[in-house]
Amino acid sequence: MNGQDNGDAARRVYDVIAKHHSARLPAPHLDDYRRVCAEFSWEQARGMLSGLPGGGLNIAHEAVDRHATGARAERVALRWLGRTGLRRTLTYRELRDDTNRFANALRALGVQPGERVFVLAGRVLELYVAVLGAFKAGAVVCPLFSAFGPEPLATRMSLGDARVLVTTQTLYARKVGALRERLPGLRHVILLGEDNAPSRVAGTHDWATLLADQSSDFDIVPTSADTLALLHFTSGTTGQPKGALHAHGAVLTHHVTGHYVLDLHDEDVFWCTADPGWVTGMSYGIIAPLSNGVTNVVVEAEFDAQSWYGVLQDEAVSVWYTAPTAIRMMMKLGREALAAYRMPRLRFMASVGEPLNPEAVVWGMEAFGMPFHDNWWQTETGGIMIGNFAAQDVKPGSMGRPIPGVEAAIVKRTADGALEIVTMPGVEGELALKRGWPSLMRDYLNEHARYEKCFAGEWYLSGDLARRDADGYFWFVGRADDVIKSAGHLIGPFEVESALMEHPAVAEAGVIGKPDPMAGEVVKAFVALKAGFEASEELRKQLLGHARNRLGAAVAPREIAFRDNLPKTRSGKIMRRLLRARELGLPEGDLSTLESDER
Repeated sequence: MNGQDNGDAARRVYDVIAKHHSARLPAPHLDDYRRVCAEFSWEQARGMLSGLPGGGLNIAHEAVDRHATGARAERVALRWLGRTGLRRTLTYRELRDDTNRFANALRALGVQPGERVFVLAGRVLELYVAVLGAFKAGAVVCPLFSAFGPEPLATRMSLGDARVLVTTQTLYARKVGALRERLPGLRHVILLGEDNAPSRVAGTHDWATLLADQSSDFDIVPTSADTLALLHFTSGTTGQPKGALHAHGAVLTHHVTGHYVLDLHDEDVFWCTADPGWVTGMSYGIIAPLSNGVTNVVVEAEFDAQSWYGVLQDEAVSVWYTAPTAIRMMMKLGREALAAYRMPRLRFMASVGEPLNPEAVVWGMEAFGMPFHDNWWQTETGGIMIGNFAAQDVKPGSMGRPIPGVEAAIVKRTADGALEIVTMPGVEGELALKRGWPSLMRDYLNEHARYEKCFAGEWYLSGDLARRDADGYFWFVGRADDVIKSAGHLIGPFEVESALMEHPAVAEAGVIGKPDPMAGEVVKAFVALKAGFEASEELRKQLLGHARNRLGAAVAPREIAFRDNLPKTRSGKIMRRLLRARELGLPEGDLSTLESDER
């Protein structure tokens, strides 16, 4: 269904969810969208944080230390669930002490403020300590995804001038050890002992031994809102990955969006399923929940629907932030898989990573009694920019509305190259954001000219095509370089993919434009089926007919190919450009973020 055209799908979700809870729900922070936006300013929002005692701003102080001496000192900050059943917790006071020890260890190693500390591990508790301790030491943290191969790791550590690497014995042995000669600037490798065994590898430090004699007292290195704190690499379609630089001031966006978009309240138990090797796992798996002082659940194991349902039930999760890929996999299993579980505290579910198809939003209502709230942002924006809020109507398929403090617009280029703001609802153009929010990237690493091309005056140009409806909700169309031009029509792949996913047989869909001598391009779809359905010519014809009925002949796919799986990044985004490259025999470009590779 098309959420924009189906007003019946919009619902006052807070009232709906309240009916599924016996306990009284907390009042949403953003209870009146227009009033909050009108009264909001980033300067005033800065009062939500405490700042360093001597002045300045530091992410770790806001996420840990300011809670560690007050009423939240003994509250569980991190509740870690190991893949083997082991459980560990750290209170805010204990997290302060452990991060202080790591900051002191970095100082003892001679690590200077501004030097890059890379972290390469799965969701293990020490990674969270290392990240926050490095912030305290004034280092710039660069997360790496643990499933990367040696070459992507070497590329990122070389580009980022890695001086320290925190990783596990296994990852070091499999991927990093052979790279040391190629990374002369990498002075220190700190290994996390596994199975409680110390690491004894030549040329490395053992985590436990290194921290054993360090003091639990540390004065955070003076940092300001403009001091660099994070380096996030994001892949382009070709060439080397881009390194987006972010400053300590980003914590204000993380805190505000945790407060307003994820609606975090003081007693919440929060679970973000994203890996900390990605920007979501850093911004919303570490910084946002801790800055808001809630209990943050960390699950080491990878996705498994049954175990995830168990976590939601057994850990009494109240706010859950996950990815469309996981939601679609749960949809594949059906609502029956949920029957044995009870989740009375779960009150808010959100999605991140790629646009969430309308069917997944509606399925949330059917399966959980509440919808998944989609939101939009990028590595470059540093935090959520557009979202569906707890007390607001949800239009399935929409990204939602801009957060307080962010002005968004649809823009187009005029014939003379000037930027024109589109005011008429429903007109497609490029999504742009007016500068001014604290988490906007400060530069691309060693690529300032590329950074400057992201802006037109005071507007940041996202490269995403979208439209805005009469109610101010934004609707994703596609990446500018994904848009299909067919017989004079501009076709967004997301709309076609969503229509295909409405069919009961379809689990995932990826759509590309295929060159055609008459139309310029025609739409070709790649489809992965749900369990219980088999690819056949009859099913292909059914899907083609379904799409034509839903979209019309001009927009519907001309061709459909079945795949067991679609190529996706490790953060869950379907790689349309890889589908296109393989279809047309083009160079495949950077594959370092590729997760699945079913051809």
